[in-house]
Amino acid sequence: MSKPDVLICGTIVHAHKELDTILGSISNVLQLDSPDRETFLKELGPGGKYSKIKAIYRHNDSASKIGLFDGQLISSLPETLSFICHNGAGYDQIDVEAAKQRGIKVSHTPSAVDDATADTAMFLVLSTLRQYYRAEVNARQGKWKSGLSPAHDPEGKVLGIVGMGGIGGALAKRAKAFDMKILYHNRNPSPKADESFTYVGTLEELLERSDVVSLNLPLNSSTQGSFGEAQFERMKTGSILINTARGGVVDQEALVRALEGGKLSSAGLDVYPDEPNIDARLIAMDQCVLLPHMGTETIETQKKMEVQVFGSIKVALETGTPSYLVKEHK
Repeated sequence: MSKPDVLICGTIVHAHKELDTILGSISNVLQLDSPDRETFLKELGPGGKYSKIKAIYRHNDSASKIGLFDGQLISSLPETLSFICHNGAGYDQIDVEAAKQRGIKVSHTPSAVDDATADTAMFLVLSTLRQYYRAEVNARQGKWKSGLSPAHDPEGKVLGIVGMGGIGGALAKRAKAFDMKILYHNRNPSPKADESFTYVGTLEELLERSDVVSLNLPLNSSTQGSFGEAQFERMKTGSILINTARGGVVDQEALVRALEGGKLSSAGLDVYPDEPNIDARLIAMDQCVLLPHMGTETIETQKKMEVQVFGSIKVALETGTPSYLVKEHK
């Protein structure tokens, strides 16, 4: 019996040995070498070198060559294709509904990114509260503490987490170590949440009670631009927004107005709606802390993500369903 073809759409950086040991013996591993999207679509067709693929390993860096996994690309995938296993917790670059209509199961890597992303969020919480960016600029410019005002301790502050999934839970654990009070809002209370964390049934209540609000929710059609004017109005004057989720969940113009008008004292951002571009108005605000999507930029986490995808593909080939299915496919 011939082994199924698995296509690697993206660069494997750290887990080359694991790719061979996990998938090498049970599949024919093909590397994407199409120079552009048009060529790739042709090579997916009858007689093409990707015409019999069973599973795809996908990383966002493949978009620079073949574009997003949108409806057009999904519709061009061969009939043999059953699984798209994505390297990343967020999967907004994949049209999961189009895949579902074709019977293609999509998975992602939620747990592998939890700690690294939560570390990034906690850094942003501390840096925005303490205004460390302004202080670092002073230090580098030889100004010492000139013009700097006392900032705020994290102890006793209320951190409101929107989305108590893996990343939200890991952030809450870190914030608890700084004696922050944790509120969270989900559709339902999390059975894994520490008993010291307080569940609130509405987003509005969380916003009204929190000193710092962290967004930890996926980007999809229902969350696109969902955090906007009405939500900022509910927040305390002088509060802080942290976003390590996706830039698209926030209404960018409403965010800028909230910062310019003083509703927010600061924002800690790792994600933006038009990456890699960052709004020049945000760059000019030295009270904000801006990172270039550093959430999972560690060797350990990136290797963990690669290995997790290989494992999902292996499980999919053996059982018919990959590990870590996206919620839309459960």
